[in-house]
Amino acid sequence: MRLLAPILLIALMSQSCSEYQKVLKNEEVKPKYDLAQKFYEEGDMKRANRLFEQIAPKYVGKPQGERVMFFLADTYFQRKDYNMAGYQFERFVKSYPKSDKVGEASFLGAKSYFELSPVYSLDQTDTDKALTKLQLFINSYPDSEYFEEANGMAKQLTTKKEHKAYEIAKQFNKLGQFDYTFLTPAVAAFDNFISDYPGSIYREDAMFYRFESASRFAVNSFERLQEERLKEAVTDYNALKKQFPETKHANEADKILEKVKLQLQNFTQEKEAK
Repeated sequence: MRLLAPILLIALMSQSCSEYQKVLKNEEVKPKYDLAQKFYEEGDMKRANRLFEQIAPKYVGKPQGERVMFFLADTYFQRKDYNMAGYQFERFVKSYPKSDKVGEASFLGAKSYFELSPVYSLDQTDTDKALTKLQLFINSYPDSEYFEEANGMAKQLTTKKEHKAYEIAKQFNKLGQFDYTFLTPAVAAFDNFISDYPGSIYREDAMFYRFESASRFAVNSFERLQEERLKEAVTDYNALKKQFPETKHANEADKILEKVKLQLQNFTQEKEAK
C-alpha cells in the first residue's frame, strides 16, 4: 500500500495534465470554462489563469462574463502578477459597476498597486497610484470587511512617502555641510515636509534639522542679511521646543542656539557702540 499511493498520485497527475493539454488545445469554450473553474477551486492558479485568459474574450457581454473576468483578475493576483491583476481588476470595476464583487475587486485592485510600491528611495509612482486607489475604496466602502486592512495599507504608504520626503530634505542638509548653497533648498524642503505631513513620525527630526540648516545658513550669509536670518533661526528653535519640550535633540539644539545668540549679541553690541 505504501508503494501504491505514490503510483496512484502520479497516475492522477498525469491524467490531469493530459486533460489540461487536451482542453487547452480544444476550440470549445465550455470545457475550458469548466476546467478553469475546477483548477481555480483547487488553487491551481497557473493553469486556471491560462484557461481564463483564453476564454475571457469569448464571454464578453455574456452572463458568465462577470464571473470569468473576476476569476481572471484574481488568478493574476494569486500568482503575484500584480501589474496584470491591477489592470484586470480595474477593467472589472469599469465593466461591472453593479456587481456584488465590485467592492472586493476595488480592494484587490488597490492592493495590487500596494504590492507594486517600491522601497522609499525609488520612484513612488506606484505608491501614489496605490494611495489614490486605496483612498477611493476607503471612501466608497466604509462598511467593507477590507476597510481596516485598506486603512493600514494607506498608512504604510503615507509613511513611505514621508520617509522619502524627509530623506531628500536631510540629504540637502548633509550636503550643506560642505557647500552652503545646498542650505537654501534644505530649509525649503524641510518647510514643505513640515507643512505637508503635520502628523509624521519624522516631524521632530525635521524641525530640528530645519533649525540646524537655517542656523548654518544664517551664520554663513552676507553680513547685511545675517541678523534677520539669525532671528529666524531662533524662531525655529522656539517652535521645536514648543512642540517637543523634551526633544531628543535638546543638547545639540541648545549648542547651536548658543552660537546663534552669540552672533546676534555681536550685532547688538555694534548697534550700541554706534
